[in-house]
Amino acid sequence: MLLSRSGRALAATVFAALLAALVPAGAAHAESRTVQGGRLDWGIKSSFQGYVTGPVAQGSWSLTGGAATVGAQYRFHSAQGSYDPATGTFEAAFGGGVHFTGHRKADGTHELDLTISRPRIRIQGGVGTLYADMASKAKGSGRKTVSSRVPLATLNLGGIDMRGGTGSVSLANVPATLTAQGATAFAGYYPAGTALDPVSLTVDVRAAPAAKSPSSAPPTTAPPTTAPATAAPRPTATAGAALKTAAVDWGVRRTFREYVTGAIAQGQWTLAGGAQDGGALFRFPSGTGRFDPGAGTLDAAFAGSVRFTGTHVDLTLAGVTVKVAGGTGTLAADVTSAGKTEKKVPLVTFPARGLAPKNGLAVVTEAPATLTEGGARAFGGMYRAGTVMDPVSLAVSVDAAAALPALPDLGSEPTATPSAASPSASVAPVTAAASSDSGTPVGVYAGIGAGLLAVAAAAYVLLLRRRRTPQPADATGPAGPAGPVEAPKPTD
Repeated sequence: MLLSRSGRALAATVFAALLAALVPAGAAHAESRTVQGGRLDWGIKSSFQGYVTGPVAQGSWSLTGGAATVGAQYRFHSAQGSYDPATGTFEAAFGGGVHFTGHRKADGTHELDLTISRPRIRIQGGVGTLYADMASKAKGSGRKTVSSRVPLATLNLGGIDMRGGTGSVSLANVPATLTAQGATAFAGYYPAGTALDPVSLTVDVRAAPAAKSPSSAPPTTAPPTTAPATAAPRPTATAGAALKTAAVDWGVRRTFREYVTGAIAQGQWTLAGGAQDGGALFRFPSGTGRFDPGAGTLDAAFAGSVRFTGTHVDLTLAGVTVKVAGGTGTLAADVTSAGKTEKKVPLVTFPARGLAPKNGLAVVTEAPATLTEGGARAFGGMYRAGTVMDPVSLAVSVDAAAALPALPDLGSEPTATPSAASPSASVAPVTAAASSDSGTPVGVYAGIGAGLLAVAAAAYVLLLRRRRTPQPADATGPAGPAGPVEAPKPTD
C-alpha cells in the first residue's frame, strides 16, 4: 500500500531535518585531508620500563630516529598520513623508536632485546589500532623476529567522534590493549589483553587544495616545432668539491635535558642564532668551512646556540664546530658557565668513517658520541670523561640542489583544555580535541542525531497508524497535508 501525499510529505520533512543535523556544515562535500606534522606520546608500558632498568633485568633503553621523552612517555614525531573529516577515518605514521635491552649474558649480548619503532595510528569506523615495527628476541628461546606494521594494540575510542575536525586533531589518554599479534612481537613478556599505557597525539591537518576552475586552466598551445633543450646531467662530486651547506644535530644528553626541565632544576633551554629544536635534538645549521670528500675530512662551523638554565644550572653552548679526520669526528663549542666563556672546547668524539657524498650529500646518522675530558669539565663534573652522550648526526651538502635531512616535526602544540571546538569525550579519562568546521562540537552531532532519530521513529509510528486507520471522507479530495514537524534545536 502506497503512502498518502501527507505521509510522503511528513517523511520527506523528517528525513531532510535528520540529514541536515547529522551532517556538519560542509562535511557532505569534505575531502580527505593531509596530515603533516605532529607528535605521538606513549610510554608503551611503564611497568616494563621499570622492569628493564630494575635490579632483575639490569638493562637500559635508548632512543632512535629522533624520538624524545616527555616525562615517563616517549615522543614520536613527524606525523604523516590522511584524515577524512566526513567519515572520521584517520591514519598517521610517526618517526622514531625505542630500543630496550636487559639480562646481559656472558658473551655481551642480551636475552631481552626489543625495539619498537615507527608507530602508526589507524582509526576507521570507530575502531582504532596502533601498529609498529617490531624487532625482538623471544623470551626463553631467544629466537629473533623482525616484523613491520604489527597491530600492536587496540585503542578504546568509546565516546570519541572523529568527524568534523579541521586545523589539528588531538587525542588524549586513549586506553590501549595488547593484541595477540602484539603479545607475540612483544617477545612473550605479556599476554594478549594486557593494558598498555594510554596514547596521546596531536597532528596538524592541511585542508585539501581547492579545485581549479576550468577558466583558470592555462591556454592550450601548439607543440613547439623544435625539440626542447635537454637538461645537462648533474655533475657528481669530486675530491675538490666545495661545501655548500651543512648541519649537525645533537641532543647533548637525554638525562641532562630531563634534569634541567625536571623537578630539581625546574628549568628550560633557550635557542638562539638560528638553532632549531627537534624535540630530542638541537640542530645547528648553516655550516661553512672546508670539506674534502676524497680524504673524508671536514672542518666546519655552524650557527646557533642553546642555553640551559635552572636551579644551579646556567650553561650555554655556542659557536659549534665539527672536525672529521681519520674516520673520527670531534664536536666542539664555546662553553659559557658561571659567567666565564671557554672557546672551542672539544665536547664529544664520534665515528665518522666513510664521509663521502652520495647524490650530493654526505651524512653521518646517529653516531654514538663519547664525552671528552674537556666536555666533562664543561658540565662541571656532572659526567665523567668517556660517558656516552646523545648521538651525533651530520649532513654535508656539496650540491646546492641536495636537501638536508628533515628535522623532526612535532606539529602544533595541543590546547591545554578542550574548547568549544574541542569537545571532551564522554568516557573519562579520554578527551578528543578534533575541532569542527562549523564551530559546533563534533560530539554534539551524536546528541542531535539521537533526538531526531526519536522524532523519526515517532513519525514512522504515526504513518503506520494513518495507514491502518480509515480516514474520514472529504468531498474535496484526499486529506490535507500534515503540519510541519519542527526539528529539535542543538543546545549551546
